[in-house]
Amino acid sequence: MSNPSHRSRSDQAQLERLLYYRLTTAEILYHMPDHPALLQSYIWQEYDLAPKFPALHKFLAFWESQLEGKLHSVRVMSARLVSPAEYRAAAASYHLH
Repeated sequence: MSNPSHRSRSDQAQLERLLYYRLTTAEILYHMPDHPALLQSYIWQEYDLAPKFPALHKFLAFWESQLEGKLHSVRVMSARLVSPAEYRAAAASYHLH
């Protein structure tokens, strides 16, 4: 039987991901290369570290250096992977026989 105090590296990496990483979604609006007056939307989603979001910054740097569509705006949403359980009191209770 294995000792629970000795975790493998993959278990430790998984635990760190659950504790520190967040599911991050970014809505990227950019100008279409052929029609600069029109905006197009692109949704990017990845596990990233809040609040600095290094994976998102790396993707946006790639976008600006390699893609033709000029960025207009980026809206970021982030949610923890593990969070405290929510508690809500019931407004009513019904019993069926």
